[in-house]
Amino acid sequence: MTPVIHALERFLEWGGVKKDVTCLVLSGVALLVSIFDLLPQLPFDAAWAAVLLCGVPIILEAIIGLVTAFDIKADVLVSIALIASLLIGEDFAAGEVAFIMQLGALLEDLTVAKARAGIEKLVHLTPQTARRLRDGGEEVIPAEQVAVDDVLRVLPGETVPVDGVILTGHTSINQAVMTGESLPVDKGPGDEVSSGTVNQFGAFEMRAAKVGEDSSIQRMIRLVQSADAGKARIVGLADRWATWIVVAALTAAALTGLLTRDPIRAVTILVVFCPCALVLATPTAIMAAIGNATKHSFLVREGDALERLASVSQVTFDKTGTLTFGAPQVTAVESLLPDVSRQDLYGWTAGAELRSEHPLGRAIVQGWRTETGEAPPEAEDFRMLPGRGVSATVRGHLVIAGNRELLAERNIPWELLSQAAAPALEQGCTVIYVAVDGCPAGFLALADTLRPDAAQTIRNVQAAGVTPVLLTGDHEKAARHIAGELGISAFQAECLPEDKLAWIDRSQQTGKLVCMVGDGINDAPALKRAHVGIAMGGVGSDIAVDAADIALVNDDIRELPHLLALSRRMMRTIKVNLTFSMTLNFLAIALAITGILDPVVGALVHNAGSVLVIINSSLLLKWRKRA
Repeated sequence: MTPVIHALERFLEWGGVKKDVTCLVLSGVALLVSIFDLLPQLPFDAAWAAVLLCGVPIILEAIIGLVTAFDIKADVLVSIALIASLLIGEDFAAGEVAFIMQLGALLEDLTVAKARAGIEKLVHLTPQTARRLRDGGEEVIPAEQVAVDDVLRVLPGETVPVDGVILTGHTSINQAVMTGESLPVDKGPGDEVSSGTVNQFGAFEMRAAKVGEDSSIQRMIRLVQSADAGKARIVGLADRWATWIVVAALTAAALTGLLTRDPIRAVTILVVFCPCALVLATPTAIMAAIGNATKHSFLVREGDALERLASVSQVTFDKTGTLTFGAPQVTAVESLLPDVSRQDLYGWTAGAELRSEHPLGRAIVQGWRTETGEAPPEAEDFRMLPGRGVSATVRGHLVIAGNRELLAERNIPWELLSQAAAPALEQGCTVIYVAVDGCPAGFLALADTLRPDAAQTIRNVQAAGVTPVLLTGDHEKAARHIAGELGISAFQAECLPEDKLAWIDRSQQTGKLVCMVGDGINDAPALKRAHVGIAMGGVGSDIAVDAADIALVNDDIRELPHLLALSRRMMRTIKVNLTFSMTLNFLAIALAITGILDPVVGALVHNAGSVLVIINSSLLLKWRKRA
């Protein structure tokens, strides 16, 4: 039996959507020919084309479900109605029911996302090679051959191959893959580094600590896989009720046939009992809502994502790239020397940073150009000091810009600068201290800045009855400052991917369903595990988009409240569709029992119900909540 079933399944899958669309078009033409008798010379009813093209697959699906798992779905009742209609010669009724049911099935299929490749892309991020130091030389080996305690060298621009600890050298590490932090992190001897993160500049040597399956990037892959497995698809309502519908239809048809001794009435009951409108109620509304969401720059990648979104009570936001721009910008420049103006300090620092490879240095140069429209002054004797800062001579002045350690090394008192910069540090800014000609001169504060529409979006989310939550890899002060600016009361800082996953799990176990909004690779597990995941498609990573159910194409988060309202409106539309279709079905059954409806008229009546369901769903295409 199993080979036969497998052969049937392969036959049904052959051709895919193109075959289904072709069969529906041909079936529709055949039904028009049949109802208007356009080809009277045909030796058979043209509706038989619809029966064969649309009805036979339904019957085969029902048989496979019954034989393999005794799974009673809506297609069982449809198959019974088809066969009964054909037995009493009602060919058009059989073809029309088959056509409507296959149309509903196609709409459902079109709402299902294509297979995703997020895990494969994560695998591609895994470092392939490593530079191992042995016997005074360097050898390039496959990353999977690195053993614990091996000493490795990582050059500028390379990806850290395994987790470990820096032995020698200073650098800046882009940890966005693991933590989502917008700013690079300076590292030196004794600091830990994670596989998959990127060495911005400055070579360093490290000792391997966690390799192979224990490395951070491999743990990320496992998190994504486990999160995906934990999200089950929602079963269609018609299929959930199918067993009771089948039992009720067969019982009503059998009793009517026995009491009236009229097989026409019994078959009519089976035809009008077919849950065509019930099957169409959900997918047509979802398709229309997806069309609406697309106009507002949302790409809905999972068919039931909007259905799930309607039930969320919390929206968790990643900070970097979602609520903020995801890049450091100069937010404050302050000079402490009376003879050095703010403009001079800014310009000299930009000149000193002009040849810097550090992201903060590039941000300072870009900030100067944006503010003044001019290029920074040229510098001489430029020196890059990895993990510390830079020094250069600008317009005759020796400018040193970097962290407190750099000033301490040059015996420059930094305490006054630190006190002046305390408010900026309290807000989570990164501070660049500047000394001019050996004197502490001032500082520049850099931070990841909020999107201008972020605060209003949060207020609109709250107005929709949904609680916003901030989950970020940034440190406590930065998280607290951003949350305060946005009016978010619940936040968690210093989140690794597993921390975000654990927070979502705890929340959903208490019945608070979560929508996760994120943009980075580190958000992928949380996007998968959340009841609904929304990725920032414009600046977000491909892996985050692949892991999400919905992608925001242009990163305009102002549309998020509309999406929340749209999902709830869609569910109301579905409930109206279901109530109407069930009411119409029971009314048609009563008329069929009394003999007022025959199979053809009965099929047309419940077909009219399907049309009204489609029209009601189509109203979602242009729906927008009134202000």
